[in-house]
Amino acid sequence: MNKEIAFPIVVSGPSGVGKTTLCHGLMERDSRVAFSISATTRKARSTEKHGHDYFFISQQEFERMREANEFAEWARVHDESYGTPRKYLDERISHGVSVLLDIDVQGGVQVMERYPLAVSIFVVPPSFKVLEERLRGRKSESEEAFRLRMENALGEMEYIAKYGYVVANDTVDAAVSRMEAIVVAERLRRERVLAGTSWREIVGIEMKGV
Repeated sequence: MNKEIAFPIVVSGPSGVGKTTLCHGLMERDSRVAFSISATTRKARSTEKHGHDYFFISQQEFERMREANEFAEWARVHDESYGTPRKYLDERISHGVSVLLDIDVQGGVQVMERYPLAVSIFVVPPSFKVLEERLRGRKSESEEAFRLRMENALGEMEYIAKYGYVVANDTVDAAVSRMEAIVVAERLRRERVLAGTSWREIVGIEMKGV
């Protein structure tokens, strides 16, 4: 009944909350969920690969794509540009694959506006103290950059009311289980199940008047 049902899954939350880890955990449990690859102008970290984690492009190329309306969403985050290629997103969904978009709140709102039936999940830390510890544990940026991320995190939390679901990342296994339950339930929504068909066709009723 729900074999081909697919939709964008927007996952947002403060930097360092563990969104990417949760997304990978969900993909391991659900073969019908794939990760969206975003384009970005920021430099790749040592563990990241072009075409796998992100499409690392120049600001000039990013502007060309934006002007050509090739992004489902785009935003400036921490002085860099990020965007989700529309072609990749639409093609995957048309083939019955729900696409995870691990994006900031600005991009998340854009996707929700463009795709009204998108599933939106806001990931929150158990506490801001835990979030601070996680960010400091990275040891990959200056104190000034760290403080900026914490300030941005507070601003991002203001968007929580725009999201359909809130998942606390207390433990990875528990948080992934919550996200998995959300996706399973969303595949059974009436709007999706009956899209382009009728309940009679779904249950195999062909006789008129039944």
